[in-house]
Amino acid sequence: MAKWKKYLLPPAIIFGAIVVVIILAVNRPKPPEREPMVTAMLVEVIEAQQSEGYFEIRAQGTVRPKTQTTVSAEVGGRLVEVSDQFVAGGFFKAGEILARIDPSDYEAGLLQAQAELASAKATLADEEARSSQAKKDWERIHGTDRQPNDLVLRLPQLARAKASVDAAQAAVLRAQRNLDRTQISLPYDGMVRTRNVNLGQYINPGMALGVTFAIDEAEIRLPLSTTDRSFLNLPGAGEVGADGPVVRLMADVGGQVGEWVARIVRTEGVIDENTRLSYAVASIKDPYQRNSDGETAVILPMGTFVDGVIDGKSASGLIQLPRSALRGGDTVFIANDRNELEIRAVDVVRATTEEVYVANSIYPGDRVIITGITAPIPGSKLRIRGEPTESVVSDQAESASEDPSS
Repeated sequence: MAKWKKYLLPPAIIFGAIVVVIILAVNRPKPPEREPMVTAMLVEVIEAQQSEGYFEIRAQGTVRPKTQTTVSAEVGGRLVEVSDQFVAGGFFKAGEILARIDPSDYEAGLLQAQAELASAKATLADEEARSSQAKKDWERIHGTDRQPNDLVLRLPQLARAKASVDAAQAAVLRAQRNLDRTQISLPYDGMVRTRNVNLGQYINPGMALGVTFAIDEAEIRLPLSTTDRSFLNLPGAGEVGADGPVVRLMADVGGQVGEWVARIVRTEGVIDENTRLSYAVASIKDPYQRNSDGETAVILPMGTFVDGVIDGKSASGLIQLPRSALRGGDTVFIANDRNELEIRAVDVVRATTEEVYVANSIYPGDRVIITGITAPIPGSKLRIRGEPTESVVSDQAESASEDPSS
Protein backbone atom coordinates (compact mmCIF):
# COMPACT_ATOMS: atom_id res chain seq x y z
CA MET A 1 0.00 0.00 0.00
CA ALA A 2 2.77 2.37 0.82
CA LYS A 3 4.40 1.58 -2.50
CA TRP A 4 1.14 2.39 -4.37
CA LYS A 5 0.87 5.80 -2.71
CA LYS A 6 4.44 6.53 -3.54
CA TYR A 7 3.79 6.28 -7.28
CA LEU A 8 0.21 7.63 -7.60
CA LEU A 9 0.05 10.50 -5.13
CA PRO A 10 2.33 13.03 -6.96
CA PRO A 11 0.53 12.76 -10.33
CA ALA A 12 -2.79 13.07 -8.58
CA ILE A 13 -1.70 16.23 -6.82
CA ILE A 14 -0.45 17.74 -10.11
CA PHE A 15 -3.66 16.81 -11.90
CA GLY A 16 -5.78 18.29 -9.14
CA ALA A 17 -3.81 21.57 -9.26
CA ILE A 18 -4.32 21.80 -13.02
CA VAL A 19 -8.06 21.25 -12.60
CA VAL A 20 -8.27 23.96 -9.95
CA VAL A 21 -6.36 26.45 -12.20
CA ILE A 22 -8.67 25.70 -15.12
CA ILE A 23 -11.77 26.16 -12.99
CA LEU A 24 -10.49 29.49 -11.62
CA ALA A 25 -9.53 30.71 -15.10
CA VAL A 26 -12.94 29.84 -16.54
CA ASN A 27 -14.88 31.45 -13.72
CA ARG A 28 -12.80 34.63 -13.26
CA PRO A 29 -14.60 37.95 -14.02
CA LYS A 30 -13.85 39.46 -17.44
CA PRO A 31 -11.93 42.79 -17.34
CA PRO A 32 -13.62 45.79 -18.95
CA GLU A 33 -12.85 45.99 -22.62
CA ARG A 34 -11.16 49.14 -23.94
CA GLU A 35 -10.74 50.22 -27.49
CA PRO A 36 -7.11 51.00 -28.36
CA MET A 37 -5.99 54.61 -28.11
CA VAL A 38 -5.96 56.26 -31.53
CA THR A 39 -2.61 58.05 -31.96
CA ALA A 40 -2.79 61.20 -34.08
CA MET A 41 0.19 62.43 -36.12
CA LEU A 42 1.64 65.79 -35.15
CA VAL A 43 1.95 67.97 -38.25
CA GLU A 44 2.71 71.57 -39.10
CA VAL A 45 0.40 73.42 -41.47
CA ILE A 46 0.25 76.72 -43.32
CA GLU A 47 -2.82 78.47 -44.61
CA ALA A 48 -3.12 78.51 -48.39
CA GLN A 49 -3.22 82.02 -49.77
CA GLN A 50 -4.05 83.30 -53.21
CA SER A 51 -1.18 84.99 -55.00
CA GLU A 52 -1.73 88.63 -55.98
CA GLY A 53 1.70 89.47 -57.35
CA TYR A 54 3.88 88.41 -60.25
CA PHE A 55 6.05 85.45 -61.04
CA GLU A 56 9.64 85.97 -59.96
CA ILE A 57 12.29 84.55 -62.25
CA ARG A 58 15.71 84.21 -60.69
CA ALA A 59 18.95 84.41 -62.66
CA GLN A 60 22.59 85.25 -62.05
CA GLY A 61 25.16 87.15 -64.05
CA THR A 62 28.28 89.30 -64.03
CA VAL A 63 28.30 93.08 -64.27
CA ARG A 64 30.06 94.26 -67.42
CA PRO A 65 30.53 97.74 -68.95
CA LYS A 66 28.25 98.64 -71.83
CA THR A 67 31.09 100.58 -73.47
CA GLN A 68 34.70 99.44 -73.17
CA THR A 69 37.63 100.84 -75.14
CA THR A 70 41.16 99.71 -75.84
CA VAL A 71 42.97 103.04 -75.96
CA SER A 72 45.49 103.05 -78.82
CA ALA A 73 47.92 105.66 -80.10
CA GLU A 74 47.03 107.13 -83.50
CA VAL A 75 50.42 108.83 -83.92
CA GLY A 76 53.91 107.92 -82.82
CA GLY A 77 56.24 109.72 -80.46
CA ARG A 78 57.56 109.87 -76.94
CA LEU A 79 55.10 110.01 -74.05
CA VAL A 80 55.77 113.32 -72.31
CA GLU A 81 52.74 113.58 -70.01
CA VAL A 82 50.54 111.09 -68.13
CA SER A 83 47.52 112.16 -66.10
CA ASP A 84 47.25 111.16 -62.46
CA GLN A 85 43.86 109.65 -63.34
CA PHE A 86 45.37 107.42 -66.04
CA VAL A 87 45.92 104.56 -63.60
CA ALA A 88 43.97 101.38 -62.94
CA GLY A 89 40.87 102.45 -61.02
CA GLY A 90 41.14 106.12 -61.91
CA PHE A 91 38.04 108.07 -62.92
CA PHE A 92 38.14 110.63 -65.72
CA LYS A 93 35.78 113.06 -67.42
CA ALA A 94 34.84 113.18 -71.09
CA GLY A 95 37.53 115.09 -73.04
CA GLU A 96 40.02 115.03 -70.15
CA ILE A 97 43.59 114.52 -71.39
CA LEU A 98 44.90 111.21 -70.04
CA ALA A 99 48.28 111.25 -71.80
CA ARG A 100 50.22 113.43 -74.22
CA ILE A 101 52.70 112.47 -76.93
CA ASP A 102 55.53 114.91 -77.76
CA PRO A 103 53.80 117.35 -80.15
CA SER A 104 56.88 119.23 -81.48
CA ASP A 105 57.21 117.29 -84.74
CA TYR A 106 53.49 117.60 -85.41
CA GLU A 107 53.52 121.35 -84.67
CA ALA A 108 56.29 121.71 -87.21
CA GLY A 109 54.34 119.63 -89.69
CA LEU A 110 51.32 121.87 -89.21
CA LEU A 111 53.40 125.02 -89.85
CA GLN A 112 54.81 123.48 -93.00
CA ALA A 113 51.34 122.53 -94.24
CA GLN A 114 50.05 126.02 -93.52
CA ALA A 115 52.98 127.54 -95.47
CA GLU A 116 52.31 125.28 -98.42
CA LEU A 117 48.66 126.28 -98.31
CA ALA A 118 49.60 129.96 -98.38
CA SER A 119 51.91 129.33 -101.37
CA ALA A 120 49.18 127.42 -103.18
CA LYS A 121 46.72 130.22 -102.60
CA ALA A 122 49.20 132.78 -103.96
CA THR A 123 49.73 130.66 -107.07
CA LEU A 124 45.97 130.38 -107.52
CA ALA A 125 45.55 134.13 -107.24
CA ASP A 126 48.31 134.63 -109.84
CA GLU A 127 46.68 132.17 -112.25
CA GLU A 128 43.28 133.78 -111.76
CA ALA A 129 44.81 137.18 -112.65
CA ARG A 130 46.59 135.72 -115.70
CA SER A 131 43.37 134.06 -116.91
CA SER A 132 41.42 137.27 -116.50
CA GLN A 133 44.07 139.29 -118.36
CA ALA A 134 44.19 136.73 -121.18
CA LYS A 135 40.46 137.07 -121.70
CA LYS A 136 40.70 140.86 -121.83
CA ASP A 137 43.55 140.69 -124.37
CA TRP A 138 41.57 138.32 -126.56
CA GLU A 139 38.52 140.53 -126.57
CA ARG A 140 40.65 143.59 -127.33
CA ILE A 141 42.25 141.95 -130.34
CA HIS A 142 39.49 139.67 -131.68
CA GLY A 143 36.38 141.22 -130.25
CA THR A 144 33.57 139.30 -128.64
CA ASP A 145 32.35 137.46 -131.73
CA ARG A 146 34.94 134.71 -131.39
CA GLN A 147 35.40 132.71 -128.18
CA PRO A 148 38.94 131.86 -127.03
CA ASN A 149 39.92 128.27 -126.30
CA ASP A 150 40.91 126.94 -122.83
CA LEU A 151 44.61 127.27 -123.45
CA VAL A 152 44.28 130.94 -124.34
CA LEU A 153 42.40 131.56 -121.09
CA ARG A 154 44.92 129.41 -119.12
CA LEU A 155 42.09 127.30 -117.72
CA PRO A 156 44.25 124.15 -117.23
CA GLN A 157 46.79 126.16 -115.24
CA LEU A 158 43.95 127.66 -113.22
CA ALA A 159 42.48 124.22 -112.46
CA ARG A 160 45.91 122.94 -111.39
CA ALA A 161 46.33 125.88 -109.03
CA LYS A 162 42.89 125.25 -107.51
CA ALA A 163 43.75 121.56 -107.01
CA SER A 164 47.01 122.57 -105.33
CA VAL A 165 45.05 124.74 -102.90
CA ASP A 166 42.66 121.87 -102.12
CA ALA A 167 45.57 119.50 -101.51
CA ALA A 168 47.30 122.04 -99.28
CA GLN A 169 44.12 122.53 -97.28
CA ALA A 170 43.83 118.76 -96.83
CA ALA A 171 47.45 118.66 -95.68
CA VAL A 172 46.72 121.35 -93.09
CA LEU A 173 43.70 119.41 -91.83
CA ARG A 174 45.77 116.24 -91.62
CA ALA A 175 48.59 117.99 -89.81
CA GLN A 176 46.14 119.59 -87.38
CA ARG A 177 44.47 116.25 -86.75
CA ASN A 178 47.81 114.53 -86.11
CA LEU A 179 48.71 117.32 -83.69
CA ASP A 180 45.37 116.85 -81.90
CA ARG A 181 46.02 113.11 -81.72
CA THR A 182 49.05 113.69 -79.56
CA GLN A 183 46.53 114.35 -76.75
CA ILE A 184 44.88 111.10 -75.61
CA SER A 185 41.30 111.59 -74.43
CA LEU A 186 37.93 109.82 -74.61
CA PRO A 187 34.39 111.06 -75.36
CA TYR A 188 32.79 109.70 -72.17
CA ASP A 189 33.06 109.79 -68.39
CA GLY A 190 34.83 106.60 -67.49
CA MET A 191 37.22 104.56 -65.45
CA VAL A 192 40.62 103.09 -66.29
CA ARG A 193 40.78 99.30 -66.14
CA THR A 194 44.45 98.89 -67.08
CA ARG A 195 47.40 101.04 -68.24
CA ASN A 196 50.19 99.56 -70.34
CA VAL A 197 52.63 102.48 -70.82
CA ASN A 198 54.75 104.82 -68.71
CA LEU A 199 56.10 108.34 -68.94
CA GLY A 200 59.02 108.70 -71.39
CA GLN A 201 58.17 105.55 -73.32
CA TYR A 202 58.23 105.75 -77.13
CA ILE A 203 54.81 105.05 -78.60
CA ASN A 204 54.22 103.57 -82.05
CA PRO A 205 50.99 104.19 -83.97
CA GLY A 206 48.41 101.55 -83.07
CA MET A 207 50.09 100.64 -79.77
CA ALA A 208 47.62 99.86 -76.96
CA LEU A 209 48.01 102.32 -74.11
CA GLY A 210 45.38 100.82 -71.80
CA VAL A 211 41.74 99.79 -71.40
CA THR A 212 38.93 102.04 -70.19
CA PHE A 213 35.17 101.80 -69.89
CA ALA A 214 32.23 104.17 -69.53
CA ILE A 215 30.61 104.42 -66.10
CA ASP A 216 27.26 105.85 -67.12
CA GLU A 217 25.74 102.42 -67.72
CA ALA A 218 26.51 98.75 -67.09
CA GLU A 219 24.97 95.53 -68.38
CA ILE A 220 24.30 92.07 -66.97
CA ARG A 221 23.67 89.02 -69.18
CA LEU A 222 21.07 86.85 -67.46
CA PRO A 223 20.71 83.23 -68.65
CA LEU A 224 17.13 82.02 -69.05
CA SER A 225 15.66 78.64 -69.85
CA THR A 226 12.76 78.17 -72.24
CA THR A 227 10.47 77.64 -69.24
CA ASP A 228 11.66 80.87 -67.60
CA ARG A 229 11.04 82.82 -70.79
CA SER A 230 7.43 81.65 -70.90
CA PHE A 231 6.75 83.53 -67.65
CA LEU A 232 8.34 86.82 -68.81
CA ASN A 233 7.30 89.65 -71.12
CA LEU A 234 10.65 90.08 -72.87
CA PRO A 235 11.62 92.34 -75.77
CA GLY A 236 11.69 90.61 -79.13
CA ALA A 237 14.84 89.90 -81.10
CA GLY A 238 16.28 93.11 -82.50
CA GLU A 239 14.36 95.38 -80.11
CA VAL A 240 17.32 97.30 -78.68
CA GLY A 241 16.73 99.77 -75.85
CA ALA A 242 13.30 98.37 -75.06
CA ASP A 243 11.54 99.13 -71.79
CA GLY A 244 11.43 95.56 -70.49
CA PRO A 245 10.76 93.98 -67.09
CA VAL A 246 12.30 95.35 -63.91
CA VAL A 247 15.19 93.38 -62.41
CA ARG A 248 16.19 93.58 -58.74
CA LEU A 249 19.91 92.91 -58.32
CA MET A 250 21.58 91.79 -55.09
CA ALA A 251 25.26 91.27 -54.27
CA ASP A 252 27.78 91.45 -51.44
CA VAL A 253 30.28 94.21 -52.18
CA GLY A 254 33.10 94.51 -49.67
CA GLY A 255 30.95 93.17 -46.84
CA GLN A 256 28.01 95.41 -47.72
CA VAL A 257 24.88 93.81 -49.12
CA GLY A 258 23.61 96.07 -51.86
CA GLU A 259 20.43 96.13 -53.90
CA TRP A 260 20.01 97.86 -57.25
CA VAL A 261 17.20 98.24 -59.75
CA ALA A 262 17.90 97.44 -63.40
CA ARG A 263 15.72 96.84 -66.44
CA ILE A 264 15.78 94.38 -69.31
CA VAL A 265 16.65 96.34 -72.47
CA ARG A 266 17.11 93.57 -75.03
CA THR A 267 17.45 89.86 -75.66
CA GLU A 268 20.31 88.35 -77.62
CA GLY A 269 17.97 86.41 -79.90
CA VAL A 270 19.99 83.17 -79.98
CA ILE A 271 20.01 79.96 -77.94
CA ASP A 272 23.30 78.49 -76.77
CA GLU A 273 23.79 75.11 -78.42
CA ASN A 274 25.53 73.62 -75.39
CA THR A 275 23.42 74.87 -72.50
CA ARG A 276 20.12 75.46 -74.39
CA LEU A 277 19.85 78.78 -72.61
CA SER A 278 19.19 82.22 -74.06
CA TYR A 279 20.23 85.54 -72.59
CA ALA A 280 18.38 88.67 -71.59
CA VAL A 281 20.48 91.81 -71.04
CA ALA A 282 19.67 94.06 -68.10
CA SER A 283 20.90 97.64 -67.94
CA ILE A 284 21.69 99.60 -64.78
CA LYS A 285 22.43 103.32 -64.73
CA ASP A 286 25.33 104.90 -62.84
CA PRO A 287 26.72 101.69 -61.26
CA TYR A 288 29.49 103.61 -59.46
CA GLN A 289 26.99 106.08 -57.97
CA ARG A 290 28.93 109.08 -59.27
CA ASN A 291 25.73 111.08 -59.66
CA SER A 292 23.98 109.77 -56.57
CA ASP A 293 22.92 112.10 -53.77
CA GLY A 294 22.90 109.28 -51.22
CA GLU A 295 25.99 109.24 -49.03
CA THR A 296 25.62 105.54 -48.18
CA ALA A 297 24.85 104.26 -51.67
CA VAL A 298 26.63 100.97 -52.42
CA ILE A 299 28.58 100.99 -55.67
CA LEU A 300 28.34 98.10 -58.14
CA PRO A 301 31.85 97.46 -59.50
CA MET A 302 32.41 95.85 -62.87
CA GLY A 303 32.97 92.12 -62.57
CA THR A 304 30.61 91.74 -59.60
CA PHE A 305 28.58 88.52 -59.62
CA VAL A 306 24.97 89.38 -58.84
CA ASP A 307 21.72 87.56 -58.14
CA GLY A 308 18.81 88.90 -60.15
CA VAL A 309 15.06 88.64 -59.62
CA ILE A 310 13.04 89.49 -62.73
CA ASP A 311 9.40 90.56 -62.47
CA GLY A 312 7.41 88.16 -64.63
CA LYS A 313 3.82 87.80 -65.74
CA SER A 314 0.91 88.10 -63.33
CA ALA A 315 0.41 85.17 -60.93
CA SER A 316 -2.99 86.38 -59.67
CA GLY A 317 -5.52 83.65 -58.96
CA LEU A 318 -2.96 80.92 -58.24
CA ILE A 319 -2.07 79.44 -54.87
CA GLN A 320 1.53 80.07 -53.83
CA LEU A 321 3.07 77.46 -51.52
CA PRO A 322 6.56 76.57 -50.31
CA ARG A 323 8.17 73.80 -52.34
CA SER A 324 8.11 71.51 -49.28
CA ALA A 325 4.32 71.39 -49.53
CA LEU A 326 4.41 69.58 -52.89
CA ARG A 327 4.44 65.76 -52.70
CA GLY A 328 5.32 63.42 -55.51
CA GLY A 329 5.37 66.22 -58.04
CA ASP A 330 1.63 66.90 -58.20
CA THR A 331 -0.08 66.20 -54.85
CA VAL A 332 -0.60 68.18 -51.65
CA PHE A 333 -1.54 66.97 -48.15
CA ILE A 334 -4.42 68.82 -46.49
CA ALA A 335 -5.66 68.83 -42.88
CA ASN A 336 -9.46 69.03 -43.20
CA ASP A 337 -11.96 70.48 -40.73
CA ARG A 338 -12.03 67.18 -38.81
CA ASN A 339 -8.25 67.15 -38.49
CA GLU A 340 -8.01 64.25 -40.90
CA LEU A 341 -5.52 63.77 -43.71
CA GLU A 342 -6.66 64.48 -47.27
CA ILE A 343 -4.52 63.94 -50.36
CA ARG A 344 -5.34 66.22 -53.28
CA ALA A 345 -3.94 66.28 -56.80
CA VAL A 346 -3.06 69.75 -58.12
CA ASP A 347 -1.96 71.35 -61.38
CA VAL A 348 1.55 72.73 -60.98
CA VAL A 349 1.85 75.95 -62.99
CA ARG A 350 5.41 76.79 -61.91
CA ALA A 351 7.83 75.21 -59.46
CA THR A 352 11.20 76.48 -58.24
CA THR A 353 13.58 75.27 -55.57
CA GLU A 354 11.83 77.52 -53.03
CA GLU A 355 8.19 77.88 -54.04
CA VAL A 356 5.45 76.42 -56.16
CA TYR A 357 2.37 77.90 -57.83
CA VAL A 358 -0.60 75.52 -58.14
CA ALA A 359 -4.14 75.61 -59.45
CA ASN A 360 -7.22 73.44 -58.86
CA SER A 361 -8.15 71.48 -55.72
CA ILE A 362 -6.60 74.04 -53.35
CA TYR A 363 -8.49 77.07 -52.10
CA PRO A 364 -7.59 80.06 -49.92
CA GLY A 365 -7.83 79.10 -46.26
CA ASP A 366 -7.06 75.39 -46.74
CA ARG A 367 -4.57 74.06 -44.22
CA VAL A 368 -1.66 72.68 -46.19
CA ILE A 369 0.67 70.24 -44.42
CA ILE A 370 4.37 71.00 -44.77
CA THR A 371 5.57 68.22 -42.41
CA GLY A 372 6.89 65.06 -44.04
CA ILE A 373 4.61 62.01 -43.70
CA THR A 374 6.21 58.62 -44.33
CA ALA A 375 3.08 56.56 -44.97
CA PRO A 376 0.18 58.91 -45.79
CA ILE A 377 -3.23 57.28 -45.44
CA PRO A 378 -6.31 59.35 -46.23
CA GLY A 379 -8.44 59.84 -43.14
CA SER A 380 -5.56 59.52 -40.69
CA LYS A 381 -6.02 61.55 -37.53
CA LEU A 382 -3.86 64.63 -37.18
CA ARG A 383 -2.71 66.93 -34.43
CA ILE A 384 -1.92 70.45 -35.60
CA ARG A 385 1.16 72.06 -34.13
CA GLY A 386 0.24 75.24 -32.31
CA GLU A 387 -3.44 74.32 -31.90
CA PRO A 388 -4.98 73.13 -28.55
CA THR A 389 -4.37 69.39 -28.05
CA GLU A 390 -7.48 67.16 -27.80
CA SER A 391 -7.53 63.52 -26.64
CA VAL A 392 -8.46 61.29 -29.55
CA VAL A 393 -10.10 58.30 -27.78
CA SER A 394 -13.30 56.40 -28.17
CA ASP A 395 -16.34 56.83 -25.95
CA GLN A 396 -15.72 53.40 -24.50
CA ALA A 397 -12.19 54.34 -23.50
CA GLU A 398 -13.42 57.50 -21.80
CA SER A 399 -16.07 55.63 -19.84
CA ALA A 400 -13.55 52.94 -18.88
CA SER A 401 -11.20 55.55 -17.54
CA GLU A 402 -14.00 56.72 -15.25
CA ASP A 403 -14.67 53.17 -13.91
CA PRO A 404 -13.50 52.92 -10.26
CA SER A 405 -12.34 49.36 -10.80
CA SER A 406 -9.81 50.56 -13.31
